[in-house]
Amino acid sequence: MIHLIRSHVSAGQMEQMLEALGLYVKLAVDIRQGIAAGGGVMHADCEAVLLENGSQQEDIWGADWNPEAQQVSFEALINIRPRQNNRSMDIMDQSIRKRVSEIVKDLFGEV
Repeated sequence: MIHLIRSHVSAGQMEQMLEALGLYVKLAVDIRQGIAAGGGVMHADCEAVLLENGSQQEDIWGADWNPEAQQVSFEALINIRPRQNNRSMDIMDQSIRKRVSEIVKDLFGEV
């Protein structure tokens, strides 16, 4: 199940998002609005939820969240975007990586 997360995720939401992959959650993060969509098996599905809710393509980046390790990873097919000078599945721009990490830890991290 994919959830649109605007404030800290609940335990129930996290449990539902983990159903797809078990150990981690695929995310799409809007770095302008500070929100994320998580769950499902593809980052693109999460991206679609953000786009349907008013996010702009250039503001959305893919990441994964491992709740047990409290760790963010930055590899996703949706991150390949040559027009934004990102030719890798990994987020190459350190300022974007930092912003994605801050948002993910704020929305998904332990309090």
